[in-house]
Amino acid sequence: MKVNWYSRHRSIRQISLTKRLNCISFMKEIPLLPFLLFLIFPTTLTASTGDDGRSSTFTPRDYILLDCGATGQHTDLDNRTWVGDTGSKYAPSLKSAGSSAQSQDSSIPQYPYLTARVFTTPFSYKFPLTPGRKYLRLYFYPTSYSNHAATNSFFSVGAGPITLLRNFSAYQTALALNFAYLVREFSIQVTSTTLYLNFTPSTNHTSSFAFINGIEIVSMPDIFSFITPRFVTGRTIPIQYPINKDWAMQTVYRLNVGGQTIPPSSDSGLFRLWEDDSPYIYGAAFGVSYSADPNVTIEYSNTLLEYIAPKDVYASARSMGPNPNVNLNYNLSWILPVDAGFYYLVRLHFCEIQYPITKVNQRVFAIYINNQTAQEEADVIIWSGGIGKPVIEDYVVFTLGSGLVDMWLALHPDTETRPEYFDAILNGVEVFKLQDAADNLAGPNPNLPPQPDARIDMMLVKENVSKANWTPSIAGTAAFLALFCLVVVLYKRQKRRGKPDCFKQFSETPEESNSGFVSGPTSDGEGTPLRLAGKYSDGVVFFQVMSPKAR
Repeated sequence: MKVNWYSRHRSIRQISLTKRLNCISFMKEIPLLPFLLFLIFPTTLTASTGDDGRSSTFTPRDYILLDCGATGQHTDLDNRTWVGDTGSKYAPSLKSAGSSAQSQDSSIPQYPYLTARVFTTPFSYKFPLTPGRKYLRLYFYPTSYSNHAATNSFFSVGAGPITLLRNFSAYQTALALNFAYLVREFSIQVTSTTLYLNFTPSTNHTSSFAFINGIEIVSMPDIFSFITPRFVTGRTIPIQYPINKDWAMQTVYRLNVGGQTIPPSSDSGLFRLWEDDSPYIYGAAFGVSYSADPNVTIEYSNTLLEYIAPKDVYASARSMGPNPNVNLNYNLSWILPVDAGFYYLVRLHFCEIQYPITKVNQRVFAIYINNQTAQEEADVIIWSGGIGKPVIEDYVVFTLGSGLVDMWLALHPDTETRPEYFDAILNGVEVFKLQDAADNLAGPNPNLPPQPDARIDMMLVKENVSKANWTPSIAGTAAFLALFCLVVVLYKRQKRRGKPDCFKQFSETPEESNSGFVSGPTSDGEGTPLRLAGKYSDGVVFFQVMSPKAR
């Protein structure tokens, strides 16, 4: 359900309409002011389309979907046609079909995950391509193939001079991240007419092998070098960090903030997957998500074209909520685990999509990345020029440490500019890992989750066995005591009337007390009174099982 908080709630501190009108009048009286603002905010207001023209849509020159290990053609769930690599021009030496997965989860798409190409020695695919930037997507389903166990697969992947993966274990990565299958997306610059994609099994692991289920190559426009990012250092004076057009990148995250997952078939020509952002939000402070007002149309401009992100990204958003007092006391935050030791390009997508946010200084906020100020006084209306107009902001950060570290992205209302609403907004997030000085994008395999303690498992087994062994004894004892009590009651009644001979054999049974206890032999043999329903509920049996002596 769409929520429009701003028609009902106002900031506790708001500037007057008169002051805002005076500000606009002042801007009109200074013709050079827009130019001065352009110089002050170069990364915000500057954009172009690179070498791919001004068309809002993009048609890729190269579009390859290779179903590794398969023969013939197959159509996937997004209605895209995959072609088997057996005997293809990309790998003429592969004359026979590859390996089929020994088992496949029903939730996993058949194509391209039904078959795989397995390599026990180095192997290269050769792709004839036109020069330019390409999306390269590698598809992995880590399971056992033929006589190759998934746990033995460690390998490296290179694209020309760029190392994409090193000592990569798809099995370990999927297990650590709780994924059934993996897609690794890279953006690489192809400078010649041929791309060699190299697979090399690790020499550090016994019986190691490489495998691949699917390879996708799609031409793409230059969506990186046309805008200069800010380098996040925590300093108040912004430092620019230009992106080299030849750098390779790995897509780490692509999130549709406040909206649903967008499949590749619904992307704006580049077949990207936009995930739901909610799994990455920190804590319970989800803010509120909403869609565009019915009378708001997403309008791209000559400086930001539709292939940057589809309309569905900008037609939904997440903000902090309607209560300014609450908003001032928390950050709307996302946690994004990344490999340490790399530079990352963080691209944020913004678009105001609900009335009455149409003017400058109505919603102003700060942006923090890795606990450092990336942007102060962020105002989407200033950046974009109006409601329904998308805009992007790029930032570069460096991550310290080793292994996987958490990258924090946080938004907080600005108070210095006295905005009309104390709130923040975000529509989309993309995070790209930049190649290092050694032409490397590979990070370490994530650590596996801790395994359960075998000793605790053994104790739980003993406890269950103990419960199973005692259950018949408890049931039998309870039945006997119930019958015994019934006989005693009948005996006393008959005693008043004159008891029959059949009850004489019970005349020497233990007497029933009024306290609910029965005197007689107990488990310790000392004749201690025990409550009938409490013999096995006082923890004695479980303590014996869990004690060290019982192991």
